[in-house]
This record gives sequence, C-alpha cells and structure tokens, in this order.
Amino acid sequence: MGELIAILFLAREIAHREHLKTRSFAAHMALNEFYNDIVERADAIAESYQGCEGKLLTIPYLKNTAKGPIERILRSQLDWIEANRYKAAEKDETAIQNLIDEAVSSYHTVLYKLKFLS
Repeated sequence: MGELIAILFLAREIAHREHLKTRSFAAHMALNEFYNDIVERADAIAESYQGCEGKLLTIPYLKNTAKGPIERILRSQLDWIEANRYKAAEKDETAIQNLIDEAVSSYHTVLYKLKFLS
C-alpha cells in the first residue's frame, strides 16, 4: 500500500510541475484539478487503510523514471495501479477498493481532459 500512495504523491508532483509549464489553459486547469484531487484521494486511502489494518504505513519516496508527455506518464501510473491494487489491499476490503476506484477515476478524468479539451 505504501508504494501505491507514493505513486499518487508522485502524480501530484509531476502534474503540478506540468501545470506550471503548459501553454494550454485547458491543460493548466485540468492538471490543477487533478493534483489537488489526487493528494486528497491518496490521503483518504492511506487513512482508511491504516484504520483498517491498525498500523501506520511506510511511504517510500519515488523518483519519476517515466519519460514523455504527461499523458503517457499518468497512463503508466494508472496501469501500475490497476495491476497492483489487489496486492496493496485485499479485494474484499471494499471500502479501500472504492477509494482506489475514486483515484482511478481522477486519472481517467484528467486523461480525458488532456486529450479532448486541450
């Protein structure tokens, strides 16, 4: 679970940096919404998990190794989340899985906005 939260934190960092350098107003706004939203989602997931498991998480610091446009980086992170979500939290922990679904939805929304609105 710690790595999943770390990826969400990294997404926030990358999106914020891209938000500041884009020349597209639509991308600027979409990334702003995403980086604010994803850190709240990460916090909710971490708190729920810690409450459920009764222990504090260790969240590693990650370095961005993905290259290319922000859409590719976010898609790569989303693919990792989808592939590892049931390793991070059991499938029957539906409250936590629902929170992960909300984070996934944030990725889907920003990817839509970046592709079709900017």
